[in-house]
Amino acid sequence: MRRFVMPFIWPVISGVLLAVILLYQFPDLLGVERPQPPMYIAPPSEPTASQAPSAGPSQYSDTAISRPAPELQEARPLSRGSGTVSYASAVDKAAPAVVNVYSSRVVERNQQPLMSDPFFRQFFDDNTPRRQRMLSSLGSGVIVSDEGYILTNEHVIRDADQIQVALRDGRETLAQLIGTDPESDLAVLKIDLDALPVIQLSDSEQVAVGDVSLAIGNPFGVGQTVTMGIISATGRNHLGLSAYEDFIQTDAAINPGNSGGALVNAKGALVGINTAIFSRSGGSQGIGFAIPTNLARDVLSEIIINGRVIRGWLGIEAQEVTNSLATSFGLNAAQGVVIASVAPDGPGAVAGLKPGDVMTAIDGKPIIDPRVAMADIAEVDPGTQLPITYIRDGKRYTVEVEVGERPSPEQA
Repeated sequence: MRRFVMPFIWPVISGVLLAVILLYQFPDLLGVERPQPPMYIAPPSEPTASQAPSAGPSQYSDTAISRPAPELQEARPLSRGSGTVSYASAVDKAAPAVVNVYSSRVVERNQQPLMSDPFFRQFFDDNTPRRQRMLSSLGSGVIVSDEGYILTNEHVIRDADQIQVALRDGRETLAQLIGTDPESDLAVLKIDLDALPVIQLSDSEQVAVGDVSLAIGNPFGVGQTVTMGIISATGRNHLGLSAYEDFIQTDAAINPGNSGGALVNAKGALVGINTAIFSRSGGSQGIGFAIPTNLARDVLSEIIINGRVIRGWLGIEAQEVTNSLATSFGLNAAQGVVIASVAPDGPGAVAGLKPGDVMTAIDGKPIIDPRVAMADIAEVDPGTQLPITYIRDGKRYTVEVEVGERPSPEQA
């Protein structure tokens, strides 16, 4: 019996599968209409360069509708071309003020390779032939004054013998180094050209997470490039990039060569100076950092007026109070900073502060973070009498410390 049935099994199965496929593809054969997927309208886009980006939450709609509601059409940002949102006007305002910065320096190397070894160096005299080599680096900068002042990163022009600036309009010129501030990684250059484009400075305190951001610079030396993203975070610190950190984080693509370039908002106003990226490969991974405009503006003014940045200084090094340290010091909570060391003859030492003291307040303001505390002290003018509250051996004291001037990194 099995021998007679087997030849008919596969044709039957094939017929059933074919019938299922036909009914799925052509449901009209049974008089059933195929269900249609719902249509969803996209949320309103970010404002264009001619409008300020909204800091509030975006309104999203998941309601299936056949056509956009009239009020949604009115709320859409101005478009360029066939309904495409564009930030071209913001770029037109900001990009001419962003320059390419080329720095070069001459280094000397001994032609005798053994001279690099201290042991063999003693067998050669100082007349060993040397050869010179030109090292070049590239970066970006931003023209912030019609007098020709340019903001860039200190690491872009560090140890440079010559600095050349190229404008977007094709003009090139040598730049004069006015001053640097390694502790904020900023430098000020000056060029002598007429009719310079100047970027508008924004108030970086008004920057909000979610704002549109445009990064303009010279990545990899390919020429001026614009990338877009949003503000990912503000007030970033503890990155180990500089002594004073208050970075704006963005996911706009930033690559080598962008350093010193502009981070602008949707109106084309400067938000920050692009400085660093977090990357495991050396390329952009969507985590870039910029120095806020307000900090850059203060450094610019200090360098132009004084030739350097003058900061307050107590002559102490502090570390955060952890829970274990709070317990060992008999504190009720992990608050304040522990003085780890005191500079000899520094303002703190003169006032009687000692390692192991726990500073809890500066001028009546409670201390939460050591970096924030040091930044607050840096803003105090040297010579100011500053009340410091601290705990020693379980007892609370307050002392007046005369703030000194923070020495430069070279002096320190």
